[in-house]
Amino acid sequence: MTQERLDGTDISALRETYDRLVNEKLPEEARNSDGWPIHLDHCFGRVVLDNLFNDEWYSHVDGRPAYENLSAEELREAIEIANRMLENGRPVVEKLNENSLRWRDTTA
Repeated sequence: MTQERLDGTDISALRETYDRLVNEKLPEEARNSDGWPIHLDHCFGRVVLDNLFNDEWYSHVDGRPAYENLSAEELREAIEIANRMLENGRPVVEKLNENSLRWRDTTA
């Protein structure tokens, strides 16, 4: 199904890519790699979106699920963050998770 923004841009492919990365690829990689600090899809969503906004994402996105309420540019940036996590593994996942926890005033 085509999902268009008000300007007519079809962003369904971007949404599908984000969804696949956060809910399938990253958790799968975490299961197959040692020492990743997070393993669950919702944790990857938190980390990607918090790092997208450099803040707790709840303050920047109206509506749930969040990825259905992102602009095309925000989706592209979120996909880049997720891909960076996949490509660079544990060190990047740890750093981005630490960022997220700091913005939420939480410790690992």
